[in-house]
Amino acid sequence: MLVLSRKVGESVLIGDDIVVTVVELRGDAVRLGIDAPRSTRVHRAEVAVAVSDANAAASAVDVSDDDVRDIFGGLQRPE
Repeated sequence: MLVLSRKVGESVLIGDDIVVTVVELRGDAVRLGIDAPRSTRVHRAEVAVAVSDANAAASAVDVSDDDVRDIFGGLQRPE
């Protein structure tokens, strides 16, 4: 892990196209601005872990064909 010291307004360049800038210091929190291409996903780590855990739990649910027919049986294809 690279550890850097930056002041408000200073930035760190990651690769050729991601810039992380220190926007503000508030008590024990640091506000960061991240400028990255739209194709680069940027998520808070705790949110990414929660989504991953929720997806794993959802994929572990056993659903039968009959369950699917019960849920979606009344739906019709749009014309």
